[in-house]
Amino acid sequence: MAALARVSSAPLDLAEHLAAVQDPACGAVVTFVGQVRDHDPGADGEVTGIEYSAHPDAERILVELAARAEAGGARVAVSHRIGALAVGDLALVACVATAHRAEAYEVSRELVERIKAELPVWKRQSQADGRSTWVGI
Repeated sequence: MAALARVSSAPLDLAEHLAAVQDPACGAVVTFVGQVRDHDPGADGEVTGIEYSAHPDAERILVELAARAEAGGARVAVSHRIGALAVGDLALVACVATAHRAEAYEVSRELVERIKAELPVWKRQSQADGRSTWVGI
């Protein structure tokens, strides 16, 4: 079971995730932080914020993805934010701890890619001109 895996409307705390994967057997910790940026290839103008919506099963699925990532002995702490986020807010935090760095990088990348592909979370981007677009629907 993952050290931490949740979908939350509360701001994400990187230090909490790092603490959750702390283990004397792990010599490498890879951290991924996804934050809201002020632009997107799918937006016609400046992005001013994002609102994330999630399927009711999203947290269960995130727990399963984290458990799969831990199958080889890694420790995983991962959270995805939902609700209204401003530019600069953290949307995804994933920390992976393993004995060696190569494995930590590999597990982290695979976890983040699976989250992007499989987690039922959708975003509505708000633009400076007042328009909005849905991504991932």
